[in-house]
Amino acid sequence: MRSHVLSGGIAVLAFAAVAGLAVAADTGTIVGQVSFEGTPPAPKKIEVTKDQQVCGKEKEAESLIVGSDGGIKNAVVHLTGVSGGAKPEAKTVTFDQKQCHYVPHVLMFPEGSTVKILNSDGILHNIHTYSQKNPSFNKAQPKFKKEIEASFKEPENIKVTCDAHGWMSGVFVVQDSPYYALTGDDGKFKIENVPAGEQTIKVWHEELGEKEQKVKVEAGKEAEVAFKLSK
Repeated sequence: MRSHVLSGGIAVLAFAAVAGLAVAADTGTIVGQVSFEGTPPAPKKIEVTKDQQVCGKEKEAESLIVGSDGGIKNAVVHLTGVSGGAKPEAKTVTFDQKQCHYVPHVLMFPEGSTVKILNSDGILHNIHTYSQKNPSFNKAQPKFKKEIEASFKEPENIKVTCDAHGWMSGVFVVQDSPYYALTGDDGKFKIENVPAGEQTIKVWHEELGEKEQKVKVEAGKEAEVAFKLSK
């Protein structure tokens, strides 16, 4: 009897392994780069007028960062209308305030997630979000309140500012699928485990707007995509 149980268990494991391979075989990867078209503008300098002992005397705007090869940092790349794909899983993410700027500047997370907002500066900050689908969040965070939380249930791009330091600006990007990526310093991105077939891929940047295109994803292969954005 025991040998039958063992053989049955092995058969189940073997089937699960084959099923896992089948699932993996039905997905591919999208890689690409988001680049600036034309001559990129010089980084904007911002004079700091308050709390200079913590914030410093000058900041460089993070709303548009273009690398030496033309790659755009912090561009949001995501798929839309994916059928039969994985569902997003809510999680807890961290958004910090260090030397009077937001870390990270763009924070992406699935709908239903909780954002832990940290104050690492030891001075008064004020988190103010500007939403259309989610309730706006406007709350003071004095130095003794090191952490506060906020939840976001609906997908949208949300501007974040600090009422105490007017130059501070960031973005929350709430996603309704797990198929998204944020470009790095070189403007490159990678989205894995994408269902095979024709997909619609979009790029969004807080200053340069949005573009989309179609991409054919083949099982077990990489599909390459290039976006060009300009002022």
